[in-house]
Amino acid sequence: MSVSKLEYIWLDGYKPTQSLRSKTKVERNFSGKLEDCDMWCFDGSSTEQAPGGSSDCLLKPVFIVKDPLRRDAFLVMCEVLNSDGSAHVSNGRATIEDDDNDFWFGFEQEYFLWNPLTNKPLGFPEGGYPGPQGPYYCSVGANNAYGRNIVEEHLDACIDAGLNIEGINAEVAAGQWEFQIFSKGAKEAGDQIWIARYLLERIGEAHGVSINWHCKPLGTLDWNGSGMHANFSNTTLRTCGNKGTYDIICESFRPFVKEHIEVYGADNHLRLTGKHETASIHDFSFGVSDRGASIRIPIGAVEKGWKGWLEDRRPNSAADPYKVAARIITTVKTANI
Repeated sequence: MSVSKLEYIWLDGYKPTQSLRSKTKVERNFSGKLEDCDMWCFDGSSTEQAPGGSSDCLLKPVFIVKDPLRRDAFLVMCEVLNSDGSAHVSNGRATIEDDDNDFWFGFEQEYFLWNPLTNKPLGFPEGGYPGPQGPYYCSVGANNAYGRNIVEEHLDACIDAGLNIEGINAEVAAGQWEFQIFSKGAKEAGDQIWIARYLLERIGEAHGVSINWHCKPLGTLDWNGSGMHANFSNTTLRTCGNKGTYDIICESFRPFVKEHIEVYGADNHLRLTGKHETASIHDFSFGVSDRGASIRIPIGAVEKGWKGWLEDRRPNSAADPYKVAARIITTVKTANI
């Protein structure tokens, strides 16, 4: 008889930023297939998702990969349902309208490796600050790159789990890093980002390092914040072949700035200032190869004859990729094409 450990993972109901939760279910003779993962439940009164008098919430398995950190184990991403089987209000994944997987997403997830003893990023001295940002981006060497062992371990874990991770790099601030995940289908793109975040949290835990997802953890000082740039496309963007269609789709975002900012992560006003390669939270703009715009039209799409994708640079590092994808899809579908 084989024994497997299934780690059921879900998002809690805390606001303004949801956190990952998980618990282990031991199964005998488990097939490794998603369809053989049973529904489970948890105490929603302990996660801000139910009152104490009626606390059961359901876990619906929606995505599974091998757990690269434990023997004979799997990671099972779940949606949270109410006890009657309806989607819980905290369930962003259930709001995605992309059943045909026509939308493709590539998320650029930035974060800080954080020293819980000093309450500062790795590479920051206990008193004061390291040298100004500049030498840390894509850096090499112990003077500028901090925590690479954790980052490399995370990359290997994502690959071993079968996630479609496309790369990593050191970012512009000391102790700041990024990984990129791509998937065809908005739901799976969100699933993969959350599993990758989970793996990073677990690896950091083993090293005594926390992961700081806040978009501006160093405050208003002259250090870049952290984003989760959302690269997206659908069949139209991938095949249209004309600038006018790109302009129409970009303009479709202009009336919905408020709706996008609402789901693009807490405290985004601290990050979207018009400085540090961001557009102001109060404005909307788009442009070719413009990292100071709300939406960047990649030069690669232009060089391919206006065939490719767009990059919304406003989502921040703590945003829920499910909610970001859902809002982008809703807006693109309003474009009069």
